[in-house]
Amino acid sequence: MPAPPPIEPRARERLIAAMTDALRRRGLHGIGLTELLQAAGAPKGVLYHHFPGGKTELAIAAIDDVVDRMVAGLDALMQAVPDPIQATRQWMAKATDHLIRSGFEVGCPLAAVGLETTPDDAALRDALARAFARMRTRIAIALANGGMEAAQASRMAALIVSTYEGGLLQARVAQSPEPITQATQALLDLLDLNRRTP
Repeated sequence: MPAPPPIEPRARERLIAAMTDALRRRGLHGIGLTELLQAAGAPKGVLYHHFPGGKTELAIAAIDDVVDRMVAGLDALMQAVPDPIQATRQWMAKATDHLIRSGFEVGCPLAAVGLETTPDDAALRDALARAFARMRTRIAIALANGGMEAAQASRMAALIVSTYEGGLLQARVAQSPEPITQATQALLDLLDLNRRTP
């Protein structure tokens, strides 16, 4: 019986990176397993060593990794830019710029997976729900730290995440930054009005 292939320490990271890129560009069902393994430079045995649940488990790991990086980026931004309105402006501008530079090809992987899930995809839906909740929580904390009342901060955080996801999706479909630019400005106006209202 042949020995199993050696497990490279970076193979797991390459698999997650390949899945993340696939989710951003083509969605979960837009790439086959063979193509995914080619992109990661990993044989099938390595995939199942790290992710016994196969493609779905890898997609969940990619979702968790994306949100880890998004939350870390949000934390760094909020430390560098304490004003929540300016931080929101910069976060949305960076996402818009990234979409434009990709030729409107690379969207948010969370939205892509969310649109593809069915009621049978319970594990994926749970991972997405956790991901969006983590984003909303981080933003709500920043808004509360900026002086907003806690319940209002929670509601506003939900609106910010919805604007981010919906704006990127609409801009990608339209092949134009206009939908996210308009939504962002309306959001910033609302945040500013909320701050000025006693």
